Amino acid sequence: MAKSHAAQAGTDLSAAAHDPGAPPADSASAPPEPTATAATPTGGQQPPLSWSGLRPLLLRLHFYAGILIGPFLLVAAVTGLLYTATPQIEAVVYRQELTVTPHGQPEALSAQVAAARAAVPEGTLMSVTPAPGRTDSTRVVFDKPGLPEDFTQTAFVDPYSAEVLGQERTFAGWWLPVRSWVDALHRHLHLGEFGRNYSEIAASWLWVEVLGGFALWLTAPRSRQRLRRVLVPRAGAKGRRRTMSWHATAGIWASVGLLGLSVTGMTWSVHAGESIGKVQSALAGPTPALSTALPGRTAGPDSGSGPVPAKDVVDVGIDAVVASAHAAGLSGALNVTPPAEAGNTYKVKENTRTWPERHDAVAVDPATGKITDRVNWADYPFLARMTSWGIDAHMGLLFGLANQIVLALLALALIAMIFWGYRMWWLRRPTRSAGLTPGRAPARGAWRRLPGSFLAPAVLVIAVIGYYVPLFGLPLLCFLVVDRIVGSARRRRTGQAEVAA
Repeated sequence: MAKSHAAQAGTDLSAAAHDPGAPPADSASAPPEPTATAATPTGGQQPPLSWSGLRPLLLRLHFYAGILIGPFLLVAAVTGLLYTATPQIEAVVYRQELTVTPHGQPEALSAQVAAARAAVPEGTLMSVTPAPGRTDSTRVVFDKPGLPEDFTQTAFVDPYSAEVLGQERTFAGWWLPVRSWVDALHRHLHLGEFGRNYSEIAASWLWVEVLGGFALWLTAPRSRQRLRRVLVPRAGAKGRRRTMSWHATAGIWASVGLLGLSVTGMTWSVHAGESIGKVQSALAGPTPALSTALPGRTAGPDSGSGPVPAKDVVDVGIDAVVASAHAAGLSGALNVTPPAEAGNTYKVKENTRTWPERHDAVAVDPATGKITDRVNWADYPFLARMTSWGIDAHMGLLFGLANQIVLALLALALIAMIFWGYRMWWLRRPTRSAGLTPGRAPARGAWRRLPGSFLAPAVLVIAVIGYYVPLFGLPLLCFLVVDRIVGSARRRRTGQAEVAA
């Protein structure tokens, strides 16, 4: 009788391995979960590598990662969906500070900065963003005592009247409070550096789930109309097959965008981001840096080289500095950083983050208004530009409203896929069991069906990825340990039941 149950269970699992949509056996007491070792040929010889041997292992990984990483992905998707709407929310909430009515000619930029200084007397000037458009305000950013790390105080000035329209606490000198709050929620759930682990886990595993599901769905057995069944949910399917069809086809359509979000999310993460930065530097070389040190400046006729005391520095003024930057070809949204100390230059950088991006930068001598150094965006290594493009696309900046819509659709697709994934797990449960029994996982031991010539390099590659992307490697190690413990406990229970029988 035990043999009969084991054979039937093996048949059910074999079908499930080749067709993930197959419903589980519906029995009052489900048989113990079998392993996949039965597929190994007699004589101890490992079979050659084949997709039929690899698929059960991939199916099990996709299942467990979906169950355990799903909550992290769901939170990232929901908060990311909220983030896509922040530009429109800010435009309404901060309309008084952000927009002005053009009238006459703008006041000198120095007069606008003076008005902002008067409004924030205890602040230290950090940067100025002249109004990029006729209906935009000028932003004057200050460091101010008592602000949290990375936060600044920004005064918004009407360029036509030099009137201060209001002040807001900004993150990194740019993001207003609404976007700062939502961004912090998305990045670390307002839990600080510890909370950033959640978003890094989500980004580190999203690509695994997408590629795994992509491979499983494309290679699932089908009859006619193969392409249509890959790209369109199955018409007439019911129950778990229908749910899986929607889950998989949504994943196919969203796969490229989700992979992009995964990669760019890891780029600025804490652990993986550091590794990516090192790899990028090794492959492409360092990113060009603008020199803001004044060349050949001395402290006086009878002294050696060194910085000039601040009281002796002649400053041509911010208006002349911006005019020099314009004459050098800089345009669009500019960010002007004054000298940090005597002996340094102004730094003027383009900050156009929509396509095509512009990030040229020049250093301007405060005494003469002459350009002393320049870095062109075109001279950046290709990988550095790719990283910038990817991050701006991730933030919904690169292509404006179209970018925001695509991000919102990707977030909705991911939320729906997670819901369908958990529903499939629910539909796998034994329907006649007593109590609330979760769905059965795919067969254990699938790795034993793979030849050592594949397993050894695969383990090495996974170890390397886990080293450079630790929040992929550590959860995977935890999966393996927990799976081993659960498997041992089930084998003990099965052995005790056989002895009792």
